[in-house]
Amino acid sequence: MKKIFFLIGYLSTFTAFSQTLTNQQYRTDFDYFWNTINDNYAYFQKKGIDWNSLRPVYQAQVDTVSTRNGFVRILEKAINELYDHHCSLNTNTPASSRLIPTGTDLWASYHDGKPVIDEVRIGMGADKVGIQAGMEIMAINDLEVAKAILPYLAHTRTAEAWNFALRLALAGNHIDKRKITVKTISGTRDFFPDQDGLLLEHIEYPAMVQSKTSHEIDYIKINNFLYDNQLIPRFDSVLNASLEKKALIIDLRETPSGGNTSVARAILGRFISKEQCYQKHELYAEERETGIKRSWVEIVSPRGVTYNGKVVILANHWTGSISEGITIAFDGMKRATVIGTELARLNGAVESFRMPGTKIGFNISTERLYHINGTARECYQPAIKVSMANQHPGDDPILAKAIDFLKAKKDF
Repeated sequence: MKKIFFLIGYLSTFTAFSQTLTNQQYRTDFDYFWNTINDNYAYFQKKGIDWNSLRPVYQAQVDTVSTRNGFVRILEKAINELYDHHCSLNTNTPASSRLIPTGTDLWASYHDGKPVIDEVRIGMGADKVGIQAGMEIMAINDLEVAKAILPYLAHTRTAEAWNFALRLALAGNHIDKRKITVKTISGTRDFFPDQDGLLLEHIEYPAMVQSKTSHEIDYIKINNFLYDNQLIPRFDSVLNASLEKKALIIDLRETPSGGNTSVARAILGRFISKEQCYQKHELYAEERETGIKRSWVEIVSPRGVTYNGKVVILANHWTGSISEGITIAFDGMKRATVIGTELARLNGAVESFRMPGTKIGFNISTERLYHINGTARECYQPAIKVSMANQHPGDDPILAKAIDFLKAKKDF
């Protein structure tokens, strides 16, 4: 049994440091944190954030901080001003919010001013207790939603910022069990997604790669190990057993934590017979410093025996970061049809930095990423979108749509 302790980028246990830092050291670290984000974060313009105008708000708090946990809380609030699920600290306290999408089993957003569940993560606590897409959220831990999201709401009040705060509030922290109150036809109803324990803290998978075979269509599910090069031989082994099948479904719906491009290119390389461009990059820091845009296109090369049959990629809100890159690459190279919901919509490629005094690390998006047709990766939409409204526990409308799509092909 493979076990992954979320969160990627977080420490595996809550960090307890014996070091004692002076307030001046916290100030120095804060300067490094703030200036690094100012100089390298690639999405200020898109989000309409005046970063420097926010500095006095947090500088005043840092000026009085005396503990590491207190400093972490300030940094968490500050980085939430980016309202970007791809930006985070590499440490946490028990009261810290879980990371999105890795640490949540609910995806929600505002629709006509109402907070609504868009999708439920299959097999996790929310799914097990019967929460369904389409439900309107009335309260979180007995706080009406408008109050529950306030600790996570950025000063820049865009629609994206409200959705960001809503998802963090729904995800909860690392120690408290959640109570989610929703509106139903017969009135309000309470759900307790953590009633069987904090499942999101220790997600278990049967294997890195799972597969099912049938007469003509094989199914391969890649689990949340795209950061581990050991996934490559596991994937090769499964794919090699399916080379003669007419069609293949690759499920990327449980890959929220990102990974590395070596694993991505290794997977993609099994489906092409010649080199192809698969993703475009733009480096913000160089453009900011010189006024000259720097961009490049990344190439993937064939690897091993090529699978030549039809391919469908399954994607959803837990298809995050590098798996979003794999998804748009399959689409851009015209090697697969993507079926599902919107993806995690994580902004760009992240780079890690580390503060000199506390040694606290943080990740921010420093490169903008694009589909080879020029569409920003975070704006990509599946070729065939599937509505999750009124999905019942145990149903899998995305997989069902993929099977129907492949069977409808005339030459299948």
